[in-house]
Formats: sequence, C-alpha cells, structure tokens
Amino acid sequence: MRVLVTGASGQLGQDTVAVLERKGHTVMGCGRSELDITDLEQCKQIMTSFQPDAVIHCAAYTAVDAAETDIDGAYLVNATGSRNLAVAAEAVQAKLLYISTDYVFNGQGTTPYHEYDNTDPQGIYGKSKRAGEVLTQTLSSRYFIVRTSWVYGMHGNNFVKTMLKLGQEKPQLKVVDDQKGSPTYTVDLAEFLSELMMTEKYGVYHASNSGACTWYEFTQSIFAQAEGILGVSFQAQLEPCTTSEFPRPAPRPANSVMEHLSIRTNGFTDIRPWQEGLNAFLLEYQASLQSKSE
Repeated sequence: MRVLVTGASGQLGQDTVAVLERKGHTVMGCGRSELDITDLEQCKQIMTSFQPDAVIHCAAYTAVDAAETDIDGAYLVNATGSRNLAVAAEAVQAKLLYISTDYVFNGQGTTPYHEYDNTDPQGIYGKSKRAGEVLTQTLSSRYFIVRTSWVYGMHGNNFVKTMLKLGQEKPQLKVVDDQKGSPTYTVDLAEFLSELMMTEKYGVYHASNSGACTWYEFTQSIFAQAEGILGVSFQAQLEPCTTSEFPRPAPRPANSVMEHLSIRTNGFTDIRPWQEGLNAFLLEYQASLQSKSE
C-alpha cells in the first residue's frame, strides 16, 4: 500500500514509518517541514501528487499544559489540521487513521472506558482532540479513530526515559499513585495500525498495551526491569504521592484505562501486556546504547 504518515518526526510517527517500510509498504513520512497540516491547499497538493491508499495521522499538538493558554494553537492543529487532512484524504479516496487520546474522557469513571462511552474532555488538549475526531467522522467515509494512552518509545522525550535518568540521579523520587492507565509502546501501537489499515473494519478503536497500572507502579516496573536488562542500579528512593501534590495547569485523568472492545469484536489479536511492551522497549534501548558506544 501507499501510506502517508503525518507527524513522521515524532515518537509514534518514526516507529510507524519504520514498521510500514519493514512490511514493504511505500511510505511518505511527513514532518512539519514537509507538510503543514494547517494549510489546506498544501494537504490537497501532497495527497494529489502521492495518491496514498491510507493516511496515518500522527501529527498533533500534544503540549497538554501549554494548550490551556494556547487555545487557538491547539485547535488549529488538532481540529483544523485534522479537518484539512480528512478533506484531502477523501478527495483521493484514502483511508484515514486518526490517532486520538484517552483525554477525550473525563477520567472520573471507575471502570475502563469503551469506544462508545460518552466523551467528556476536561482540558483544551482533550477538547481539541475530540474536535478532530468529530471532523474526521464527519468528513471521511473511510475512517479509523484510534485512541491510545501513556505513549513512549525510542524517539523523543517520554516518561520511561525520564524515570531512567532521574532514578540514577535523584536520592528521592515522588511519583503519582492515584492516576491509572495503560502504558503503550510505540512499536506495538504502530504494528496494530499497520494491521488495521489493511482492513475495512472502520470505526473507533482503543489501542494500548493490555493491563493497567499507576504511574508509581509503572516506575517500579521500569526500575526492576531496567536493573536486569541495562545492568544499572537506581539510587532513588521511590515514594508514592497524589496528583494534588503536583498541581499542573491542565487536569489529568484519574482513570485513563480503556477497554479494547473494538479490537475483540472485530477479530483482531489484542495488544500484548504493558509489562512485555516495556521489556521490548528496554531491550531496544540497550541495543541503541551499545551501538552508540561502539
């Protein structure tokens, strides 16, 4: 297939391009310098010249706290930019995979959210991503909306890399223990996207690594696995804390756990447990450290 990937320089975009190329697809990876999604005419021009069969839309305004004051900026990228891609993709009859987020829910529920639960975003980031979902559903006749959570990978900054660093530098580390979610390894998500785009099983999907934990429990697992795989020792004393101890401009969902109802009912194999995803990431991380030292 011919696949256009937006946000191709981001952590999910880079792994998505790599997975697709490994599977033999013809891929056009566009970062911000190659494609400004806020420019409708440029979106149309690139779609017309490349003629993709599918578009995987990873580009997004993801600065959750900054979005609270940069409202226009968040909506320009997440809503208007997604509208532009939907219109341009529809003109060439391309499938559109829109990457969304757990932030479209209010995070106050006590059970995992499934795909057809009512959305209720609390912050500007979540509201702007939900706007992108609505525009995608309205303007594309071949859409997949894929909501994910707690994403990390080899490229860019993320929670796992930060904890690996701080765990070796700080004597004490407080980590939030009252927010629950599913850590998602970018390679596992990219593999699922590459499988999904080959089908016509359109609709809304929740795609994260299976299982759930708190940020504190995630950190415990990062340290335990990294000591064995990377051979490092962590001096930091881990302490659980509450969200209220770390006030942030944007509200954080207490419950980010999402039910994989659509994956099951559409006959896909569920994504592996988050502990296995973390293990695979750490092995990849170790390999990259070795190659740098050689």
